[in-house]
Amino acid sequence: MSAHKLIVTPDQNGLRLDILVTQYVDVIPSRTWAKHLIEEGYVTVNQHPVTKPHHKMKTGDELLVAMMPLAEADPLEPQDIALDIFYEDSFIAVINKPAGMLVHPAAGCRSGTLVNALLFRYGELSSVHQDFRPGIVHRLDRETSGLLVVAKDNRSHIRLTRQFEKHRVRKKYIARVKGRVEFDEGRVDARLGRHPLHFDKRAVAYDEQAKSAETYYRVIKRFGTDSTLLALKPRTGRTHQLRVHMAYLGHPILGDDKYGTPGGFPRLALHAQTLGFAHPQHQCWLEFSAPAPQEFFMLV
Repeated sequence: MSAHKLIVTPDQNGLRLDILVTQYVDVIPSRTWAKHLIEEGYVTVNQHPVTKPHHKMKTGDELLVAMMPLAEADPLEPQDIALDIFYEDSFIAVINKPAGMLVHPAAGCRSGTLVNALLFRYGELSSVHQDFRPGIVHRLDRETSGLLVVAKDNRSHIRLTRQFEKHRVRKKYIARVKGRVEFDEGRVDARLGRHPLHFDKRAVAYDEQAKSAETYYRVIKRFGTDSTLLALKPRTGRTHQLRVHMAYLGHPILGDDKYGTPGGFPRLALHAQTLGFAHPQHQCWLEFSAPAPQEFFMLV
């Protein structure tokens, strides 16, 4: 297990533990990951485990961050699954994920995922998230199709993650939603938190734990009064953000059995169409666009 040691300097005095770990330990890709390490007991302060991310650091404190060990039992299986590769080089790959494919293994499902396919094709990927999410910089819901970028090495992974955190990545989705959207374009600014009754859902919320979420939409085509094809641009990247925001507007995404009405469409009508970012090594701007699925235009 690798470990990283840091002595808190006067200019770092008073910083939260999770912020200090994120900013000054260069192998930590995000504050979320830092919080996970802290809460799981992989961070010590003055040789004592500290599991509270908000712990305030003091000048002279000795900080030790251990990266989570690789699981030796039940390793992920590489699987020969066809991939729609939009772009690849020595550092990254951009994949057009089909609807219905999990990005990475989860409880009860350790095969048939994008990670299984990536391991077969590339062998080695970034290990920032250790063995359970190799190469995965960001995710799409299982039911959502479209573009995502994969990192082949840790340096590329960390640099891409920071672009996502600083909202420097350009993302555009296309969705077909229920009903006739009245305005040609608009903005949804509604904070999101956990659903009060269902642990696997999100909801518009206004408590202290709710996180800011902002989505811009533009009408592409109206199908009478039954449905509308929209371009969606999320300024933030919260879990289920687009699905919750569209339902909040009264126009749930077709085929969304979690936030809308089950049936009536063969799949979740949400597609990550455009992805743009600075190359993590060369710094040139890359932007890719995948055609919208044909079923998004059919009559329902």
